[in-house]
Amino acid sequence: MDSLETADARRASVFEEHRPRLFGLAYRLLGSAMDAQDMVQSAYLSWHDADWVETPGPWLYKVVTNLCLNQLTSARARRDTYPGPWLPEPVLTETGVLGPLETVEQRESVSMAFLVLLERLTPTERAVFVLREAFDYSHAEIADILGIDAAHSRQLNHRAHAHLAGQRKRFAADDSRHRRMVTEFLAAATSGNAARLHRLLADDVVAWTDGGGATAARRPILGRERVLRYLLGMSRRPEAPRITIDTAMVNGEPAVLAFDGDRLAAVITVELADSRIVAVRMIVAEAKLAFAAASLEQSDTRLS
Repeated sequence: MDSLETADARRASVFEEHRPRLFGLAYRLLGSAMDAQDMVQSAYLSWHDADWVETPGPWLYKVVTNLCLNQLTSARARRDTYPGPWLPEPVLTETGVLGPLETVEQRESVSMAFLVLLERLTPTERAVFVLREAFDYSHAEIADILGIDAAHSRQLNHRAHAHLAGQRKRFAADDSRHRRMVTEFLAAATSGNAARLHRLLADDVVAWTDGGGATAARRPILGRERVLRYLLGMSRRPEAPRITIDTAMVNGEPAVLAFDGDRLAAVITVELADSRIVAVRMIVAEAKLAFAAASLEQSDTRLS
């Protein structure tokens, strides 16, 4: 019995060492924190029941990737009928739940803007792209994970890059400038300073609100004047006086958190280009905020 308990403890310990990277992989592939949790838990059950392998990392990443590929088929179908704009579930990243975010490429690969962009790819293209770009897997390793040959992996990666060509240049803002712009945006929006907001917004700015069917804009709002009116209108809503605002690192970038009492009511991210805000993404769907809200309860991850 003792040896069995020791073996189980060893299995659990090995899995926990890989959990952040496994979750980070699943989240990048799915854009859903709750679904990513489910995929990682399913991988754990497979790991617990399988024969011991000497190289657990590749085995676990292969299991998670293929679980996610199966999940993506149904997820994409759900998004086709989703009420209003679909945005990824926000994840508070100071907790380390997504694994290492030490490089620009790693942070970019979990940003709201980039996860939305990845929706353009087929599930297999997305898997190859994420494994190659975010996890630095070789094409031989990717081929083994996906059950294809290395040449096909290179072709899928090339195809993914072609689909994303011309879009990635907007992910160039450095952390300090991004933080400063978020702070300025927050001050202008909460004070209703139209002139200041006008200066911050690009001419072609777009605002998305993911309400999951709740009261929210059902279509993207295009252009500076329309976005400005929308943001100023939010500050005049009946619930506005009881809303409190804070900031935190979300998906590797500074973001705005809005609270109605103790309840997390919204997460707002901004995308920058050429010292202007080119996109505002607001997640207000309660189900989309559950993972971030739970993370806030577990630890203080807000910005100082």
